[in-house]
Amino acid sequence: MTRHRILLPLCAAMAFGTVAAEPTFYTIDPERSMVHFEVMHFGISTIRGRLGAVSGGVTLDRSAGRGEVHLQFATATVDTGVRVFDARLREPDLLASGEFPLAYFVATQLRFEGANLVEVRGEFTLRGVSQALSLHTIRFACRPDGDRSGEVCGGDFEGHFRRSDFGMDFGLPFVADRVRLFVAVQGRRGPG
Repeated sequence: MTRHRILLPLCAAMAFGTVAAEPTFYTIDPERSMVHFEVMHFGISTIRGRLGAVSGGVTLDRSAGRGEVHLQFATATVDTGVRVFDARLREPDLLASGEFPLAYFVATQLRFEGANLVEVRGEFTLRGVSQALSLHTIRFACRPDGDRSGEVCGGDFEGHFRRSDFGMDFGLPFVADRVRLFVAVQGRRGPG
């Protein structure tokens, strides 16, 4: 009788998916992960560029609505399509790529609405300065990995920061303080 009292709730919990799933780790694919940025220039045009490749990892526990994100990218990879401008952006009063070659985003606050990931909140470190940053989900999805037995997840996320918060005040107010970020990442389940 006691055995049935234990097994029945356990079977019911398994049937309805209430048994906690293990957190799943995804290794970021640097070839498919990039950071894009936009900043207003003299109020009449938008400067656009990208940085990457992005590397790192993501741990998701979708059943518990939790996870962690660890991303990094090299600031010297900045690419606006204009080499002279890219070199200027790497200078000490802007990205300071020589002194601070890497930027980081580390997040432990993931917000889900049901099964949907809607926001990732964490800390963005640029030029040795760390500030809070929220990235809102534009899209996020997972699919079986066709080449291997596994899963691939990816998404596009949007956020913004003030460059002056990181000590980049060159060109203000002619070049806007607000920088808009688009982070595109794709990861494969398991270590790289």
